[in-house]
Formats: sequence, structure tokens, C-alpha cells
Amino acid sequence: MTDVPAFLDAIPDERRRAEARELADLMAEVTGESPAMWGPSIVGFGSRHYRYESGREGDTVAVGFAPRKAQSVLYLTGQMEDYADLLARLGPHTTGKGCLYLKRLDRADPAVLREIIARSYVAAATS
Repeated sequence: MTDVPAFLDAIPDERRRAEARELADLMAEVTGESPAMWGPSIVGFGSRHYRYESGREGDTVAVGFAPRKAQSVLYLTGQMEDYADLLARLGPHTTGKGCLYLKRLDRADPAVLREIIARSYVAAATS
């Protein structure tokens, strides 16, 4: 599926669908980028090129999200340690290597979330 609005419209859970639309609007506003589908379930904004020490390289989102059944997954540039100061103020969340997990978007501080998205987007431009 390459149509972001159709993808968002197809999210079965009403709350998760509303949160996905809210994240899409916020990320578009902060980045100035139009949303694009990256694979079947990731909505991305901007892109960045990466190269591992092994020589493997590719392109990925500068910032993006995937609405999952249990939570929204935000894909950020860099490691979660790069966001420690903001995550301390965000509200309920969990993290993975490069992912931020939010069970409920309405429990996250919107100003802090905006800063996290902006930091990820800027980091992608300088990486």
C-alpha cells in the first residue's frame, strides 16, 4: 500500500486510527515533509542514508511511525540516549534501540514529543 491516507483509514481501532492521524499531522508540521509509506506499515517523513561498519548501507526514514495494535512505534534517528533529556519529561513510554513506544498518545507531553520529532529530523540531516 503506497497511499498514506488509505493506510491510516484502514486502521481498525478507532483510537489507534485517531492517534496515527495526529502523529502524521504533527510529523508533517514539524518536518515540513509529506508522509510516505515505507513498506507496508511505516509512515515516514524525510529520509537518511546509513552505513554500518560492516559495509552494509541503505536508506530509512528521518522520523516515522507505525501504528501497531498495542501501541504506536516511533522510529527516530540515533540512539535513545540521544533523547534522554526529553524522554525524562515525555510521560509514559518504553524504548528499544532506535524506537520509542507509546501506548497512549494522549498521555505524552505534546511539546516534548514535538521536540523529539524535531531532534530526530535534524539529526538525520547531519548524519
